[in-house]
Amino acid sequence: MSPRPISVLGITGSIGTTAVGILRRYPDRFAVVAMSCGTKVDLIAPLVREFHPELVAVKDGDAASALRDLLSGMDRIPDIVTGPEGQIACATVPAVETVLNGLVGGMGLPATAAALAAGKTVALANKESLIVGGQLLLDIAQSGGGQLIPVDSEHSAIFQCLQGPGAGKQIRRLLLTASGGPMRSWPIERIANATIAEALNHPTWQMGPKITIDSATLMNKGLEIIEATLLFDVPVEQVEVVVHPQSIIHSLVEFTDGSVLAQLGYPSMELPIQYALTYPERLPSSVRPLDLADLAQLTFEAPDYTRFPCLRLATEAASRGGFAPAVMNGANEGAVARFLAGSIPFGAIAELIEAAMSEASTESPRSIDELIAANEQAMTMRV
Repeated sequence: MSPRPISVLGITGSIGTTAVGILRRYPDRFAVVAMSCGTKVDLIAPLVREFHPELVAVKDGDAASALRDLLSGMDRIPDIVTGPEGQIACATVPAVETVLNGLVGGMGLPATAAALAAGKTVALANKESLIVGGQLLLDIAQSGGGQLIPVDSEHSAIFQCLQGPGAGKQIRRLLLTASGGPMRSWPIERIANATIAEALNHPTWQMGPKITIDSATLMNKGLEIIEATLLFDVPVEQVEVVVHPQSIIHSLVEFTDGSVLAQLGYPSMELPIQYALTYPERLPSSVRPLDLADLAQLTFEAPDYTRFPCLRLATEAASRGGFAPAVMNGANEGAVARFLAGSIPFGAIAELIEAAMSEASTESPRSIDELIAANEQAMTMRV
């Protein structure tokens, strides 16, 4: 079997780092043709030496120059490109079959769109691509012959449950599980004044700072509601959230006959990443086997939309459609960045998002560029 040629966008981030472990476990299964990072050239340089890609993208000229210095002495230094155009170049290398998009935020959309237009399979960890791009991104996939395979653990779970003829046409409900984050049982007053350290202290998952804050506000689950409606072609009314603190059941599908299927496993991004990269094949992983007796109990509860208003706002954005999801996403990215910088309190994140959504255009977007512009404009909004 020939190695599958892949590109890894954001290879030095949390998704990319997990993917590297998979690539090392199966060196004969994958050929890394392209990879990208931002400015962490000290982290990507050894990966370039290890995997010998043809193309590498970094943030800017300074990062490119620093990377060339770190790669001096190699028999062949790969082509090094920069900026958003560099990410797109890595996503569209003709030889590549599968693109793992592990970028963070709306900046991942152009590369996703370009890859789908070029007929690539996109293993999508960058959920913002779908939130901002919406139906227009799916139209690009259809016209270009590309395919989306979800990497989010929740959507990977649903995707796995829907394997089989006709399963996607027999959905009654999709049930997205949420850990509840570090503030699941806190009173609303304490949540509003949570510190950065408290918000980053996730009880079950180890992730990057942006997605960890989104998990604390439950915006991550809100984004996943929108993502699920698009990936699985269901109305928002058929997508529900249930809080499951143990994070063992990653999501469930209820079918029209009342049967419910679920995918279970200990919290690990290795499984969904590996499944997306090897689909439709399954290979052994390093994740420990599930021991149900050891778990003792699995618990569930309804989410609290009052204490976690971001979940309500995302549901409203899904119902409104149009520019609302893009504006909501941009406002959230901007607010989270400001919170992590210490310039706004935790409770102001939802306030900024709601203010931005109140001004979102009700017109239907005509292009991906319009949606990107709306997302970027909302990132800078102040109240």
